[in-house]
Amino acid sequence: MDWRSMPSLSALRAFAALSETLSFSAAGRKLNVSHAAVSQQVRGLEEVLGVQLAVRQGRGVALTAEGQALAAGLDDGFSTIARTVEGLSAASRARPLHVTMTPAFAVSWLMPRIAEFRHRHPDIELMLNPTADLVEFAPGGVDLAIRFGDGHWPGLVSEPLLLTNFVIVAATSLVGTDPFPDPARITDYPWLQEYGTNELAIWLERQGVVATRHLNVLHLPGHLMLDALKRGEGVTATARAFIEGDIQSGLLRVLFEDARDGSGYHIVTPPGVQRPALKAFASWLREHRQLVDPCRA
Repeated sequence: MDWRSMPSLSALRAFAALSETLSFSAAGRKLNVSHAAVSQQVRGLEEVLGVQLAVRQGRGVALTAEGQALAAGLDDGFSTIARTVEGLSAASRARPLHVTMTPAFAVSWLMPRIAEFRHRHPDIELMLNPTADLVEFAPGGVDLAIRFGDGHWPGLVSEPLLLTNFVIVAATSLVGTDPFPDPARITDYPWLQEYGTNELAIWLERQGVVATRHLNVLHLPGHLMLDALKRGEGVTATARAFIEGDIQSGLLRVLFEDARDGSGYHIVTPPGVQRPALKAFASWLREHRQLVDPCRA
């Protein structure tokens, strides 16, 4: 198709609206423009085509034979476009909103709040995927991820949701209350580790600690890891925001704390146009975000 020879879409829309209403004023109201703007678009279209399309008749207009032929073609064309657009929109509305996050975040932060979103948006079907895996974005797949890190993921758009310190923590019943100055002592205790993560070992490596014995490590989902932590079954690494109440009560004890600017949970999406359900969910998340960690203040 030679697009350069085609009249402008605005002019064709103006004439299609005029052919439906047979009134410049009514066509303007349909398009939310002035009647003069419709008249100008139609005159321009007539000049491009070299034919008269409409003539004034009383308080309205009548279509010429050429105008009737063009109106029939535009009706077919715009009807096809409208059906296609509606089909795409309906498919987008019907597809569940796919959100991924770690199991620990899902249990500790998202699930206590999600009823509010569902009450506010009962028409949005949600698919929540708690996983420690770094799920890749693909068309028709994950719409939004909530990831822990510094907010820098190349090729993706991110914004902070919950800034929080990273802590090495254990139940007081397991490690007691004596001073705990040496990171190497952590290797004397059993470890709890969320599936798909290795944060505790990475932290120890940054401290220059090399294990001299086989480590007693239990891998389990994030929510089970937090339960086991409170029962005194091991040492783990996690976000402080999830366990602040247990720290304050004395049930859990922070052995070491890693405060890095910008670290925490972030809303992560692919670049480009967002469908309405995604916009609604991201907006709801922003209403609940915590950008100042009270432990850093």
